[in-house]
Amino acid sequence: MRQRIIMFLAFCCSLSSWAEETTNRNVEIAKHLDIFSAVYKELDLLYVDSIEPQKTIKKGIDEMLSSLDPYTNYIPKEDMDKLKLMTTGEYAGVGCVISQKKEGILITDVYEGMPAQRAGIRTGDMIVEINGKSAAGLNVGDASEQLRGESKTQVEVTIKHVNGKKEKFVITREKIAIPAISFYTEIEEGIGYIYINGFTEKAANQFKEAFLDLKENKKISKLIIDVRENPGGILDEAVDIINLFVDRKSTVVYTKGKNPSLNKTYKALRDPIDKEIPIAVLINRNSASAAEIVAGALQDMDRAVIIGERSFGKGLVQTTRDLPHGGNIKVTISKYYIPSGRCIQAIDYSKKNGKEYSQRIPDSLTHEFKTLHGRTVRDGGGIAPDIFSADTVSSTAGYYLYEKDIIFDFVTEYQKKHPAIPNLKDFTFTDKDYEDFRAFVKSKEFTYESFSENVLKTLKETMKEEGYAQYAEEEINALEKKIKHDIDTDLNLFKKEIVRSISIEIAKRYYYQTGTIVESLKFDDCKNEAIQLLKDTDRYKKILSGEIKEEKNASGEKE
Repeated sequence: MRQRIIMFLAFCCSLSSWAEETTNRNVEIAKHLDIFSAVYKELDLLYVDSIEPQKTIKKGIDEMLSSLDPYTNYIPKEDMDKLKLMTTGEYAGVGCVISQKKEGILITDVYEGMPAQRAGIRTGDMIVEINGKSAAGLNVGDASEQLRGESKTQVEVTIKHVNGKKEKFVITREKIAIPAISFYTEIEEGIGYIYINGFTEKAANQFKEAFLDLKENKKISKLIIDVRENPGGILDEAVDIINLFVDRKSTVVYTKGKNPSLNKTYKALRDPIDKEIPIAVLINRNSASAAEIVAGALQDMDRAVIIGERSFGKGLVQTTRDLPHGGNIKVTISKYYIPSGRCIQAIDYSKKNGKEYSQRIPDSLTHEFKTLHGRTVRDGGGIAPDIFSADTVSSTAGYYLYEKDIIFDFVTEYQKKHPAIPNLKDFTFTDKDYEDFRAFVKSKEFTYESFSENVLKTLKETMKEEGYAQYAEEEINALEKKIKHDIDTDLNLFKKEIVRSISIEIAKRYYYQTGTIVESLKFDDCKNEAIQLLKDTDRYKKILSGEIKEEKNASGEKE
């Protein structure tokens, strides 16, 4: 009885302390909200110029949220369609991607089978008028708002085609559904390939349909899942895809945060479709969130070999909450942990280095975890691949040829001369075509300054300010000569990379999103690595059992 009384009194003290802490916190919150409100009212009353409430208060909200993490965002009513697009992959519009130019709005991509494409609008065309008003000087946001609208409503656009001809279209808007599974195929005999564009609603169902089609009609016995450039999406969709390949009741991922009521464990709820098929998952530095859950969970369960680069490292979970007047807040509520118990979050947003967030967690501060078969994996820095295979590294020349629209404009000219191209299996961008591109680049008087030249210039200025320049003048001048670029040299040196970019842009013009993926795969070392691995059953099994260990440094690269 005495012990019970002591425990009861301790509980009462604890409850009293918690209540007092909660009360004090609520008082602090109320006080500072009063201060914020008073400051705004005084500004509105006294400030020399008129203040726009929506713009000013949104700026205040955004600044407040920026002190937390990049994924906690305020979404006003007018931007809710963007949130819907992120979660469902759907919006109502004409089905094209645009960018801003002086003379109008340039169409940089068109979705196959959507209203714009069916009307005869193509990538490279220019929108010069929308609903009878000039599009010159119109920014992308305003143009998008005018092109989007309710399904079955109409928008009038005047187009200047790549051949210079102007044409007016009245287009009926439709619900544009961007598929989660952009492309799948039997990439080699017996080997299936599925590219996941994003984990939007119905992603798991689309994946299941693609997999069953490959398995039943192509008789595949091995599978490549590609989540490169995949920013993630809905957690449940990732869990359902993993469920296709692992035992029922297996823990796939669990979340933990400050509020215990929001913690959740996600298990495989159904019987798998295929527990045995060998799987390779392709990732890169832009594979994030739900994409990392798929790769990481299959790695932790020793159910797939991961190939590519170290992934992005987003181990945070968000939820959305409705706000007054039609807005919304997307807020980070927890971290997720994959089957081995590791969290792959790469940056600690609670710690700042000056004004900036701290950098990725160094490998020396991460912790070891074990996969189902005892392989060592680590937390705190994304998913490290079992086999490192880097994406094509972009040179400065290749970057600026793309960034300054030299490649885009060349392909527009190419399109004028080639009404059609062969099936992509037979299409090749020839050496003659590349000479035409070389001439095109020169005609545009294309110039750029390499990143190396910029860094060296900054170094020279710093050394001059610190009085060291005179002691290293000879060495600096020699280095300057070595890195000074020449466009002819660069076009030779980086030909393979540039041809890849041009070929993909051409494929997109004629075969749309499918063409982009098909042409990209021709140049894909990571895909080739996966094919070779899946053909080598012994090596595949030894990697998953831990008998073969790929040597990787802290960044996930082979030593």
